Amino acid sequence: MSTSVTDVKVRQIHDVFVAEVSGVDLRQPLDPDTVAAIEDAINRHAVLVFHDQAITDEQQMAFSRNFGELETTVRAYRKDFTPRLDLHMADISNLNEKNEVLAKDDRRRLNALGNRLWHSDSSFKRIPARFSLLSARAVPDEGGETEFADMRAAWDALPPKMQRQLEGLIAEHTQLFSRAKIGFTDWSEDELAKMAPVPQVLVRTHPGSGRKSLFLSSHAGRIRGMEEPEARMLLLDLMEHATQRAFVYTHRWRVGDLVMWDNRSTMHRARLYDEAQVRDMRRTTVSDGRPTVPDELAA
Repeated sequence: MSTSVTDVKVRQIHDVFVAEVSGVDLRQPLDPDTVAAIEDAINRHAVLVFHDQAITDEQQMAFSRNFGELETTVRAYRKDFTPRLDLHMADISNLNEKNEVLAKDDRRRLNALGNRLWHSDSSFKRIPARFSLLSARAVPDEGGETEFADMRAAWDALPPKMQRQLEGLIAEHTQLFSRAKIGFTDWSEDELAKMAPVPQVLVRTHPGSGRKSLFLSSHAGRIRGMEEPEARMLLLDLMEHATQRAFVYTHRWRVGDLVMWDNRSTMHRARLYDEAQVRDMRRTTVSDGRPTVPDELAA
């Protein structure tokens, strides 16, 4: 049985952005009109919350493929990687391949601490992410929220002079920048080879809404044509501006939630929780399909 577009209800739950979507069973196939309605909703709101979705990994991947090609996890860059999930599922949990809580000194845990920094998924890839879809399978008693910041509202709130200064700038992104901020350096040679900085525009125009937004991330560490100290200060100032509380929504997870967000219009970060408790979150990521910087300008 498929969902009909007439069943879909969208209710805004944040003054600036974010909406709850009801009337959709993500376990079932969706007709084209329903897919279009969801895409229209995320174009307007940037973050969509679906409650009470007891889905499997296969169902989550099938739903996600309605919106484009799925990325594979960058954890597979390591030759010694042992997956717990399908390679199209990013394992955003504190569990190892035996479903045991990760040890305090496990490199996977230490690397994942970087998720508490504000970021946009896969901005460190030549072709970044379009949508991310995160499903809550097990959540701790408290903590472990995910915060989202609206980069469109952040752009709109900049003075016109600053907007003009930012237009056309190209930043360089890599996980090496973001993880260096927390002192994580345990990379294999394969990872280092595949994590060279990639260019991303600093200002994007959303193809669905026509709205401009900042394209920021903790993965950004340089701006082309700018001295590094000046570039880093600009990025820090923009990050502080873009994550003002007025632009931020905090999602408090419950089991069965699936949150879908647009990486072209938002940043997000995870929050602290008691890691003795299981937090099993599984993400599918839809590729944007094209780079933000054309090949002729990328070198």
